[in-house]
Amino acid sequence: MVERKDDARLSEILKAASDPTRRAVLTMLAQQGPTRVTDLAKCFDMSLNSVSKHIKVLERAGLVSRKTEWREHLIAVDMNPLSEIDRWFRELRSIWDMRLEALDDLLTKETDHD
Repeated sequence: MVERKDDARLSEILKAASDPTRRAVLTMLAQQGPTRVTDLAKCFDMSLNSVSKHIKVLERAGLVSRKTEWREHLIAVDMNPLSEIDRWFRELRSIWDMRLEALDDLLTKETDHD
């Protein structure tokens, strides 16, 4: 098994993005830009406290940032951590490409011998 030095970071990002509510928050922020927590909470059938907890998970993963202006908390999406997921998927694809090429070579050799 291949171990990555940034495995814990990748796991945190994937865990944060695994929840449907958090993905909805990320999508809304990507579409609307920085948004007040209270405005985000209005879009969900849950308490402000519950939405706040989801936002904190996204913050810990680096997927959103918070800017406080007086009593208002503006939340903005940060797409940079998603590049870590993309890099991981590229690595997986390259492993599968190598395995498929090896299988193709093996099958080609077998048909050449027939």
